[in-house]
Order: sequence, then C-alpha cells, then structure tokens
Amino acid sequence: MAYDAVVLVSFGGPEGPDDVLPFLQNVTRGRGVPPERLAEVAEHYQHFGGVSPINQQCRELLAAVRADFAANGLDLPVYWGNRNWDPMLADTVAQMRDDGVRRALAFVTSAFGGYSSCRQYQEDIAAARAAVGPDAPVIEKLRQFWDHPGFVEPHVDAVRSALAQLDPARRDSTRLVFTAHSVPISAADSAGPHGGRYTAQLAETARLVHAAAAPDLPYDLVWQSRSGPPHVPWLEPDINDHLETLAEQGVTGVVVSPIGFVSDHLEVVWDLDTEALDTAKRLGVDFVRAGTPGTDPRYVTMVRELVRERIDPDGAELRRRLGELPMWDSCPTVCCVPPRRPS
Repeated sequence: MAYDAVVLVSFGGPEGPDDVLPFLQNVTRGRGVPPERLAEVAEHYQHFGGVSPINQQCRELLAAVRADFAANGLDLPVYWGNRNWDPMLADTVAQMRDDGVRRALAFVTSAFGGYSSCRQYQEDIAAARAAVGPDAPVIEKLRQFWDHPGFVEPHVDAVRSALAQLDPARRDSTRLVFTAHSVPISAADSAGPHGGRYTAQLAETARLVHAAAAPDLPYDLVWQSRSGPPHVPWLEPDINDHLETLAEQGVTGVVVSPIGFVSDHLEVVWDLDTEALDTAKRLGVDFVRAGTPGTDPRYVTMVRELVRERIDPDGAELRRRLGELPMWDSCPTVCCVPPRRPS
C-alpha cells in the first residue's frame, strides 16, 4: 500500500504563562479533575516560565527524523500535530490535505498500549480527520515500540551512565527503579483483545533494560504523575512513597529510569528531577535520574524502521524486537477502552 507522508503525533505543551491553564483544561476535559488540582499542576509549569519542554523536543525530533529520512532515501514529508496544544492535530491534517497528502502514517510519541497512550491517539486522529472533512487524508498509526532496540538501548545506556555517578562501594545497597505514568486501574485492566497491555509492556521494557544495564541489581517498576480524582484507584506505588519504603529497607542509592517516557518533558523534570529528588534528599538516599531517548540516533532510526516495516512488502522480516509479548500492527475498536469515569 502506498503512503505519501508521515505525521509525528504528540501530547503538546504550553509555551508561555498564558497557555498553561487553557492547556491543562484541554488535557483534563471531561475527567472530573478538581480545579485545585489544575492550579497545583499549573504552578509546576510556572517554575519553568510556563513553558513545557515537550514542544521543543518534538521540533528537535522532527528535524532529526527529516534528516534521517533524507539521508536514507525515504522520500516522505514529515508533519507534526499535537493532541492538546499548537500545532493542533486538526490544523496539521488540514495542511496535509492542502498539500495533496492522501494516505499517511502516524508515529505517536508513546511506546506503549493502553487508553491514553494509544487508543486516545487513535481517537484524536479520527477526530482531526472528521474536523477536516471528507477530503482528509487516511492516517494509520504505526505499531507500538516498547521492545524495539531503538527505544530500549538508549534507556540501557542512560541507566549505565546514571549508575556510574553513584559510589561503587555502595552498590550492594543500590537499587534500580523504573517509572511510568500512573493511570486508573480501570484503564490498566481494560477489556478487549489487548486490554491490560500497558502494565505488561512496561514490565517487559523494565526487564529488558535491567538485564542489559545492571542485572546484578534489584529493581522495581513504580508509578508517577497521578492526576485524577483522589477517590479513583490508580496504579501504585507512587515513586515518592516507594523511596520512603526503600530508605526503610536500607537502600542508600537509587537510579530512577523513566522508561514510560520518550523525552525529558515536564513530568520528568518536575515529578522526578524536582519532587522525587527532594524526597530522596530528605531521606538521605543518593538519587540519579537516567535520561530518556530524546533524539538519540538509535531512536530516530527506529522511526524510519517502523515506517519501512509498514510500507515494505516484506515488512514483517524487517521488524526488530527484543521482547516476547504479542505484537500487532493495528488495534480493533474494542481495544483499550476508556477508563470508567467517576459518577
């Protein structure tokens, strides 16, 4: 099947103080998040001048992918559209239509299954196409990539680099902690053919990174960045609560690896580099946060490989994977249903 473009689809983020609250309202619309929680999160952004790092990181990834495509003979234009802030996906799809694009592939900056990390992006694409109208290009999402070498290997090297910053004499009391965005338990265990894959895929990525980076160390998978109503059960433990537990167990140093994220956006630089770091300091635990793929050349190459998989007649033979969980190219409409909203 012929494709004539690729679109980078991401979360989006504010780029100035006046953007913060409207952005957060976009993110949380219909989720029952209390206004006081929005105000609390808005304050996090104001620590950085009201600017989220994510849009600039997308610009850098966009430039790197375009350069990689050009250097490797992949003659496809690459566009960029966001879920929650400019450039909004509907505007990007309109531009693609105006440029004559008829069928495109979408690379979503989320490696995992689940509602907010996969299904909701499918809904965003459908909504953007509906807003543009009958002449909107067909857009097909590329597969998830939680166990692709181009995603796993940058995390491995980041963990190794972080561990090198801790005292090797205290390695016996060092622990590796993987984090990802918490979600409602109802979403993590959602029904459907691939429901519940969010936690399973994250556990697989953690296993792969641990085995390659520090197989002698114990490790945990914990959660961060909870944002929902307090009475709704979400995945636990939270990273800060877990640090308390580790300190009680005699752990003297931790490397925290945010495997749930592809770049150092706000939920990394605030929730980990600020809040979790402060918790570790209070507990007297040495804390080093490992990096994310960002624009690592292996991650950029992965984008091209995912496109080649889909457009090449022998695409299945090109597929690179390190894990053992089932893999699929497209999801049925009943997959990863939305979490149950509070009544």
